[in-house]
This record gives sequence, C-alpha cells and structure tokens, in this order.
Amino acid sequence: MDELETLAEELACKVFHADWASLRPLSGHVADMIAVSTLTKPGDSVLMVGPNDGGYEGLGASGGYTEYANVKNLFFPYDPEKMRIKIHEASDLIKETRPKLVVYGQSYFLFPHPVKELDEACKTVGAGIVYDGSHVLGLIAGGSFQKPLTDGAHLLLGSTHKSFFGPQGGMILGTKDVQGTVKDKQRPGLIDNAHWNRIAALAQALEEMHRVGPDYAKQVIANSKALASALDEYGVPVKCRDYGYTESHQVMLDITDPREIEDFTKRLESANLIVDRGIRLGTNELTRRGFKEEDFEHVAGLLSEIYERADLAKVRKESIKLRKEFNEIHFT
Repeated sequence: MDELETLAEELACKVFHADWASLRPLSGHVADMIAVSTLTKPGDSVLMVGPNDGGYEGLGASGGYTEYANVKNLFFPYDPEKMRIKIHEASDLIKETRPKLVVYGQSYFLFPHPVKELDEACKTVGAGIVYDGSHVLGLIAGGSFQKPLTDGAHLLLGSTHKSFFGPQGGMILGTKDVQGTVKDKQRPGLIDNAHWNRIAALAQALEEMHRVGPDYAKQVIANSKALASALDEYGVPVKCRDYGYTESHQVMLDITDPREIEDFTKRLESANLIVDRGIRLGTNELTRRGFKEEDFEHVAGLLSEIYERADLAKVRKESIKLRKEFNEIHFT
C-alpha cells in the first residue's frame, strides 16, 4: 500500500507539475476544508468567486464552512456577461482588504482564471493562493486549460471524478513552501484512514492521464466549442458567444427564468438527454465515448428540437440510436 501511494503521488506530481501530492482527501470539498483549515486562522478573510457568479457554495457562507472555520468571505469583482474575474478591480480589492487566502475556481467554469495576472497583488499582501480545479482538473492535467502551480498558486486541489476521469474523491497538489503547513498537518485532524481501493483506482487514472491526457483535453475543448457553436446556429441561447463560448468542457445556456429551465430540463430528460440544471452542459463523458465535433453537432440538433418543442418520443428514439453507436471507452 505504501508503494502504491508513492507511485500514485509521483504520477500526480508529473501530471500536474507539482512538488508534492496528497491523494487521501475523500472529496474535493474535504480538500478545500484542508486548505482553509491549514492556511488560515480564525478571523482571516478568504477571497473567492461568489456563489451568485457561479462560485462554489461549499466555501461560501451558505455552505456553513466560513462559520466552522471562523473566516470571512470576500468575493471577486466579476463580469457575468464575460464569465470572468475583473482583473484590475480584483487587484485593487486584494491590496485593500488583504485576504489571507485567495481561492480560484468555480462551479460554472468556462474560462481560465487570472492567476498569473493577480500574482503580484497576492504577493504584495502575503496571500496564499489556492486553485480549486474540481471541474477542470482533467483539462489542467492535459495541459489545455492553464497551469495553476506554474502561474503562482501554492495549492491545486479538487475532485477527481469530473473532467478528470478517476474515482470519486479528492486530491491536493502543491509547492514546497506549503508542504509542511498543509500535507504534513492534514492528519489526523482532517484525514485519518486512507481508502486504498480509491487510491489504487486514482493511480490507474493518473497513469492514463499521463499518457493520453493531452489528446483527451484537446478533444474535450474542441467538442465544447463545436456544441456551443451548433446550438447557437440552431437558435438555442448560449452564453459568451462574443468570447468564443468556452475554453473548458462546459457550455452554458443563456436561460435565466427558473420555470423555463425546469420545463426544458424535464423535457430533455424525457427524451433521454440528461443535463445539469444550470443549464450547464458537459462534453467530457461523451468525449470518452468517442464523440467528435460532428457528433456534437448532432447532439446540438437533438437539444434544439426539444428547445423548439418537437415530438419527445421522436427525439428520444434518435438519442437512444445515437448513444448505441458509441460503446467503446476512449482515452484509456
């Protein structure tokens, strides 16, 4: 087991360009808890993307964690139309409020964060930099999104079962200057027993990502752009058209009425098209099934038919037929 863990950690460091890795956190949320608990003290403030802008609620006030850790939430100035952090305003806020921790990452994650651009401001106030890559970890591993640890982050952490195709769980990667503070202090206060079966599965996923991650990540992003563009052409409202739609595995539909979202997602489900209720579409699973750009144009056509209130039974039949054409797992 020790040898297995060492092998997995070495693979993780290679894949993510990290000095050290911990594969023991049981989820991305637990990894966040470890970061905040070890890098802050009661009364400190944590700067993050606000939940209203698609940030992770588990670190916000609604998640209860700020009360548990006795830290204060600060939120990045954010442009909801561009789905990006406002760099100059964020720099001013960091210098003014002097947060102890700056946390990048969000649940609605279309574009890379300005880690490099805000690095100087963070250094000026001595802020620790954490990048929660839960949703985009597979794209980071493939080198096609951004390299947080190279750009200035002290920690890269997240879930291992989203765009990163591993078992459900969490992972923390970091630089040497925080290893003693984070990895060496996570046990036994926040982690005790390790789940070795999950770590073994994660080692396998890391080995696959080391070999085929770049090809996988490029195809995922190409598929996202193809899906978004085709949906737009079909008349389905897609966010960030003027900014290239997306640079990740996610495509966001520009539908804001909760009743319309509820109705559309239920009709999609009836047609065997399962989506997140953001409405957030993800291309990573179908990419591993072998879908390419032209296949996602087909998917966009099916989605648009439901949007235009076509016959549900007809679309359901087409979606099942399409799915049956892709029974082999790729990038493995």
